[in-house]
Amino acid sequence: MALERLSRRVAAITESATLAVDARAKALKAAGEPVIGFGAGEPDFPTPAHVVEAAIAACADPKNHRYTPAGGLPELKEAIVAKTLRDSGVEFLPGQVLVTNGGKHAVYNTFEALLNPGDEVLLPAPFWTTYPEPIALAGGTSVILPTDVTSGFRVTVEQLEAARTPNTKALVFVSPSNPTGAVYPADEVKAIGEWALEHGIWVITDEIYEHLTFGDNTFTSILAEVPDLADTCVVLNGVAKTYAMTGWRVGWMIGPADLIKSATNLQSHSTSNVANVSQRAALAAVAGSLDCVDEMRVAFARRAQLIHGLLNDIPGVTCMVPQGAFYAFPSFEGVLGKTIGGHTPTDTLQLAEVILDQAKVAIVPGEAFAAPGYARISFAVSDDDITEGIGRIAELLATAE
Repeated sequence: MALERLSRRVAAITESATLAVDARAKALKAAGEPVIGFGAGEPDFPTPAHVVEAAIAACADPKNHRYTPAGGLPELKEAIVAKTLRDSGVEFLPGQVLVTNGGKHAVYNTFEALLNPGDEVLLPAPFWTTYPEPIALAGGTSVILPTDVTSGFRVTVEQLEAARTPNTKALVFVSPSNPTGAVYPADEVKAIGEWALEHGIWVITDEIYEHLTFGDNTFTSILAEVPDLADTCVVLNGVAKTYAMTGWRVGWMIGPADLIKSATNLQSHSTSNVANVSQRAALAAVAGSLDCVDEMRVAFARRAQLIHGLLNDIPGVTCMVPQGAFYAFPSFEGVLGKTIGGHTPTDTLQLAEVILDQAKVAIVPGEAFAAPGYARISFAVSDDDITEGIGRIAELLATAE
């Protein structure tokens, strides 16, 4: 029997929908099209000057021209420990930290080190497009728990318990949420943590949007609320969103020492250390002031209100007020099935194509997040682009009949 040409596991991986939309938008823009892209989840601000200056200095220092420990620079690990205590209210040791090549790498390492074939991972939807792929690669199964705007896109303990089986190994918990912008109140965070502790279920908590909350909504670390989870909890984070450093590729995972040791061994054979210049830049970011972060949050809060108002003014479109991160997650169900610009989209995949082709605006269809009928619209763009882009969508959808 002939051997298969490619790995079935890797061939089954789907392309990142958010990066695909962003790539197409950028290609059209490069070709001269007046495209406004709401697809990518990255701040439109430059990386703070003091971070860039630290990187420039690191380039000139020969010690950064060599291999360093696979798990991260010791001084960066210490700074991450101090930053986590400051921001999450949870104390760790440097040996519980693994510095990774971005947040996605932390996700991948976590599932590879944690899962065995047949393990189930509870995954509330809508969810970030990346989560299911490393779960599947590690031999695990994603158990999707749908939520919608009526629940504020928040999963309940009752849903979790109904989905729990003897094979349930872990829960992915994200607040503030990508793609919905939802933020869990502290009492719900605590209840979910206590449920996981009671049943011996691991919690993988992604805290990368911790500093981006608006109004009365505040970030709550599940481990701070339920400290006894420490032996079965992994905290994922990074500098990408907070410090406008998506291109620097520095993330981390924090957890029990045995898990971190296994993940570090894995990383030692896959990527080894994160680029030293990026690590030095990350050190300047996490050890520095949060003043620059506060400035960005103020801008995002203003844009959240702006985009919410503009979207809700479009007939057939409804949108929850974004509570955190930098995403609006409107429902387009009221316009699906109508004829728009000569096309009759029946799902948001088709609608997104029509909007990009005819309005020259890129959005990410909800199907990418297991939420058909919705779409993710990033407001990590200028106020002018928000006004122009949503205006174009409104003008196109006004032709619906």
